[in-house]
Amino acid sequence: MQTDLRGRDLISTQDWTKDEIETLLDVAFDLKRKRALGEPHAYLRDKVLGMLFFFSSTRTRVSFEAGMAQLGGHAQFIESRTTQISHGDTAKEIGEIIGRYTDGIAIRQVDWGIGNRYINDVAEASRVPVLNMQCDIYHPFQILADLMTIMEEFGRDLRGKTINVSWAYAASYQKPISVPQSLILLMTRFGMNVKLAHPPEYKLMPDIMEQARENARKSGGVLEVTHDFNEGFKDADIVYPKSWGALLTTTDDEESAAIGKKYEDWICDTQRMSFAKDHAIYMHCLPADREIEVANDVIDGPQSRVYDEAENRLHVQKAAMALTMR
Repeated sequence: MQTDLRGRDLISTQDWTKDEIETLLDVAFDLKRKRALGEPHAYLRDKVLGMLFFFSSTRTRVSFEAGMAQLGGHAQFIESRTTQISHGDTAKEIGEIIGRYTDGIAIRQVDWGIGNRYINDVAEASRVPVLNMQCDIYHPFQILADLMTIMEEFGRDLRGKTINVSWAYAASYQKPISVPQSLILLMTRFGMNVKLAHPPEYKLMPDIMEQARENARKSGGVLEVTHDFNEGFKDADIVYPKSWGALLTTTDDEESAAIGKKYEDWICDTQRMSFAKDHAIYMHCLPADREIEVANDVIDGPQSRVYDEAENRLHVQKAAMALTMR
């Protein structure tokens, strides 16, 4: 167990060793048990987390705020458009100044080509740990919660289990690619067989793909890519179909919408679920475009674990804060 994580940033799970991630999960499971039993765990009494949002949020904001309160501290909500950040505060100034006011900084900035660079620039200037609440490249806490949920279902040893990470159609907006990228990076580190399914226009970043292949090589897992939606579901233990933007093909919203229209039949329904194993579970980071991205009888059905993974956001984030901000 790697216990000395004080002051560490968590911007990508790739920045932490597997042992360090296992430690975070150990703490998350313990904190979940303590919350269930009503045991106090105010490990961050009098600590403050500054939460900076450039993008709207439901689960992320609520879970981080609740988590800090349960740990005995306070979370400040900072909205970029209603502060001087929108009028010129630089990333360096945010890191230097908010890092002196608080004991940790959490940031959500998903603008394509900007978000990850901004978070790293803040981290470089900050004297306190910086936590990535989602950027254009990574969504580490969502994926840590996903991993915790999968372990609750299948045990801590996930070698040989198959997860289908698939694109699905959605009409709402060109969603970030950070969830599928973070999924293939972390699940390959735990020896899983990852089946990545997407139309040709919806590819992921080449360096992320290469890192995932290297992770699979080291862990004994597999990374397989297919452009056949149905094929991705076959023999899967976990299915995770969600929409993401064709950002490596085009950043034009109208062009992206036109491309997506060609794949309106990429919806997770009961027929597709039948291709997976009988015990397969359905996962999604939420919010999902219902009856477009996923059928109601799947997301609300007995195989769905969307509320369990949403809850586990709370526990993995509390673990990260307790380990890095104490």
